[in-house]
Amino acid sequence: MPDPESVFDGAVSIVVAEEHQHTTNVVFEGDNLEILPTLAEASVTLVYIDPPFNTGREQQRHVTSSVRVAEGGSTGFKGKSYERVRGELRRYDDTFDDYWTFLEPRLLEAWRLLADDGTLYLHLDYREAHYAKVLLDAIFGRDSFLNELIWAYDYGAKSKSKWPTKHDTILVYVKNPKAYYFNSDAVDREPYMAPGLVTPEKVERGKLPTDVWWHTIVSPTGKEKTGYPTQKPAGILRRIIQASSREGDVVLDFFAGSGTTGAVASALGRRFIMIDQNPEAIAVMRARLAAVDVDWRTSDNPKENE
Repeated sequence: MPDPESVFDGAVSIVVAEEHQHTTNVVFEGDNLEILPTLAEASVTLVYIDPPFNTGREQQRHVTSSVRVAEGGSTGFKGKSYERVRGELRRYDDTFDDYWTFLEPRLLEAWRLLADDGTLYLHLDYREAHYAKVLLDAIFGRDSFLNELIWAYDYGAKSKSKWPTKHDTILVYVKNPKAYYFNSDAVDREPYMAPGLVTPEKVERGKLPTDVWWHTIVSPTGKEKTGYPTQKPAGILRRIIQASSREGDVVLDFFAGSGTTGAVASALGRRFIMIDQNPEAIAVMRARLAAVDVDWRTSDNPKENE
């Protein structure tokens, strides 16, 4: 048997055999910014996060410094240093400074935790996506930008004073643009929109999804509904996990919410690590993952094993 690898550092150690004969799934209740540094560098293949679209906190005007790029590291946005990019954006749109401060250290942790073949999916709405794109260019490098995915849906109230906003944006970045894992053959195919224009064989097989994903939201009356307000459809996570991870790989979601990432990852034979500081989210996940082998932990008791 090959030597096992440790997914966690130090006191928060979980040993996982490379054969993945026994899955190890962990859910932390606590502040992700406190928990993420305890995870081992380059230990996950896929990070999916759906952070708050707006923190709502009071504007902070002090400048924080957080430099990741060192000699031999990735080049930031237009070749500038990390601080330089951030400073210029503050000067033009100072109202975004607080959200940047919130997101910045967490994305730096995501970069650190991704394996060389790993991928980040950052789920946002239209109000923050363009700011986050600049931040991700600075952290990952522009050559690591893989896709801008548009999740389009048609549900809810529609404005009559502007074009109704019915989409979310998912920004996709890879750790190493020369080594990332992506398996389009593993992704569930979808029907052609104009089947009369292709051969019957292609109609039967279906087509690979593009970067625009038409998918309904979680039905308020459907079986998938957990009652958690920000729950995302399992179909969206299924497509992401199929494409950017293999069976046995570790998937990380540190804004876990209702636990959709873990539920789908487990169903597809992946391992997962999820973090959320909301006790209501943890309660939803406990009910949803009752049949899954999960190590439930808190930031105060990182060795807890129920």
